[in-house]
Amino acid sequence: MVIRFKLNGRDVEVDVEPQRTLLETLRDRVQLTGTKMGCETGECGACTVLLNGENVNSCLVLTSTLHTQDEVTTIEGLENDGILDPIQQAFAERGALQCGYCTPGMILSVKALLNRNPHPTREEIKQGISGNLCRCTGYEQIIEAVEQVIEGRS
Repeated sequence: MVIRFKLNGRDVEVDVEPQRTLLETLRDRVQLTGTKMGCETGECGACTVLLNGENVNSCLVLTSTLHTQDEVTTIEGLENDGILDPIQQAFAERGALQCGYCTPGMILSVKALLNRNPHPTREEIKQGISGNLCRCTGYEQIIEAVEQVIEGRS
């Protein structure tokens, strides 16, 4: 079936089987591999993307459920003419990544959080990233990176 939606600000059209997940479509059909495949059960958050501005686990979304008005943003969609998004920049500056596998999903969850709440508390930050597992950083650098973004907005 042919599905049309917006991907990183552009109209796309993909021919997919009805059971194909958005994760599979992004990685295999559209060749955007920044979205990582982790548990494939919605538990780890490695596959997080934004769907109409909200963070979702792309492994749980069927591509066939998307509509023309739906907007999907992947980690590749945050960069603007070679300039990193402030969240990406803060992650790099604060060392909020080590192996990097969780980083795209983590950054997109932070993006959704800051879209909803531009000045979250430390507890709200922790809650906002609670669906994303990181085995390397211990989360402190991630929280500090988010706080850096918030401070930069003040």
